[in-house]
Amino acid sequence: MPDLSLWTLIFLVVAAFAAGWIDAVVGGGGLIQLPAMLLGLPGATPAQILSTNKISSLCGTTTSAVTFGVKVRPDKRTVIPLAILAGLGSAAGALVATRIPMSWFKPIVLVLLVGVAIYTAMKPSLGARTALRFDGKDHYLAACAVGVLIGFYDGAVGPGTGSFLIFALVGFLGYNFLQASAKAKIANVATNLGAIAVFAVSGAPLWILGLIMGAANMLGGLLGARTAVARGSRFVRIVFLVVVSALILRLAYDVFWG
Repeated sequence: MPDLSLWTLIFLVVAAFAAGWIDAVVGGGGLIQLPAMLLGLPGATPAQILSTNKISSLCGTTTSAVTFGVKVRPDKRTVIPLAILAGLGSAAGALVATRIPMSWFKPIVLVLLVGVAIYTAMKPSLGARTALRFDGKDHYLAACAVGVLIGFYDGAVGPGTGSFLIFALVGFLGYNFLQASAKAKIANVATNLGAIAVFAVSGAPLWILGLIMGAANMLGGLLGARTAVARGSRFVRIVFLVVVSALILRLAYDVFWG
């Protein structure tokens, strides 16, 4: 546990709670939690911040995944292989996280997010109802491909993983936003576990701080998941566009002025 002032700890806990709520609804909680940790832990290494962020996020995603699992009941035959391969992809991504310059990823991610936002905004009916685009084996292969690719991204880079998962499940596989959020949260549990397993070997995580923030993230995740279930796919779509737009602005600043 680093030597923190009370106000810094409160700041990190509040940020973790807000991140948990956003993450449960549409993903993208890292948009709040990671910058907060960079401000509150100026002496920490990148590996310490990334791994501690994963510990906190794991607490929240587990809570929201359980809530979605009970309330929405996602298809196990799709979500289990999706989660397993996402976890393996995340572990592979974490292995190369310290070897690939972030500057390589940010412009690509920025372009992808702009495309995601435009496509979602131009199609108001997107994600309003489930209309699967693949049948049988093709459907499960597509889900596995989504898990591996986005899981690797989460382990290597991270920001926007939940949003990318939801968009892939809506735009590529054909789920509605609520079903996509439920599956994305379960896959996110696996990606967090995969990355933590790799980071823990090097002793990077700040475990006590991560668990304290994780408790706040858990409360935010529980509230966010219940809000999403109660308000439905239309609400999730609106929050999705707001979070993706904020992430675009953040990445644009990093790419052009950061």
